[in-house]
Order: sequence, then C-alpha cells, then structure tokens
Amino acid sequence: MKTIILFLAIAVAAVATSAFKPADSLKDKLETLSGTYADAQPYPYGQAWGQRVFTFNKGKWTLVFTLALDPELKMKVFEFRTVGTYKLQEKSAVVANTYNAVFYEDKKFVTVKTTDTNLINAFGFTPCQLTPHVEKDISENGCSAWKSVKVCPGDYDLLSLDREGNLYFGERPVDNDMCSPDKRPTKLTPPVVKQK
Repeated sequence: MKTIILFLAIAVAAVATSAFKPADSLKDKLETLSGTYADAQPYPYGQAWGQRVFTFNKGKWTLVFTLALDPELKMKVFEFRTVGTYKLQEKSAVVANTYNAVFYEDKKFVTVKTTDTNLINAFGFTPCQLTPHVEKDISENGCSAWKSVKVCPGDYDLLSLDREGNLYFGERPVDNDMCSPDKRPTKLTPPVVKQK
C-alpha cells in the first residue's frame, strides 16, 4: 500500500512539474526559428539604404539583402543572396539576452541592379564580370566585399529574439568581415519582423 501511495505521489509531482514547466528558453526558440523575417523599413547604410529578408526552416537559413540609393528602394544598386545553415553557440558576454551564432554560407549570389558604370566601379563589381539584372554565383571566387565560401564559410554573428517575436542580428562592420570569432559584432541592428 505504501508503495502504491509513493508511486501516486511521484506521478502527481511529475504532472505538477510538467504543468508548471517554464516556457521554451530563448536558446530553444532561436534554434528552431521558422518563417520569414524582414526589416520593417529600409535603414541607412552610410549614404545608401538596405533591406534584409531572412527565411528560416529547420536549421537552414536564407538572406536576401537589397541596397539602394534611396529609402524607397527604387534606385537599387545590388541584391545579395546567401543560403546555408546556422548554429547557436554560448550566450554573448557583450550583449544581454543574446547568443553568439555562426551563419554558415553554402552559396553566395549577387545581382547588380544598376547599369551605372560609376556605381559598378565604386562598389568593386567590375572585376566580377556581372551582367546587370542577372544573378551570379560568387561562391567560388567571391566578389567585392564578399569572400569566397572557401575563404569565409560563415559569419560569426549575434542573434536575439524579443518578447514580441522580433529578431536581432549583429551590426556588420564597414569592411563586411565577420569571418572569424574575433570579428563578431558587439551590438545589434534594428530588428527584423516576422512576416504573416
């Protein structure tokens, strides 16, 4: 009888514990991201404006980044696209409620959206032999500020999620180099918002 009572007590305790189990941790949520997140509006990159669109699906991710000369993105300069997987690491020692992460890039693509040769030269696209409005795979050789997949297989970044479901990444350096842990950003960009 005592054994049965003890068993029932353990079962009740287990049910009570599971009923009051805290919500999924931030790390769990970041590791299981799903859906598309985008900048609510383009934000300034020096004298230009950019917009990011991230898509997550079962550990895989895609980024499409568009840069333009105006905040309405009507005067587009280029579009960069990359695909790969990501891995969450330890909590950031620099930014609260944030994790260090590595975004591996299996493929990198760029599309020039202008025919202005001065702009093409200014952005370092001339050696890449790009055709305006035609996407080119730059994974093997890189192009402009993007290194090849072999030289830079991934970005050492930051990743966070707030209570409203907005997603945050690290602010990229001017030289675009986040190819090693010492290049990891130390602050976050404005959030990207989950799309319905």
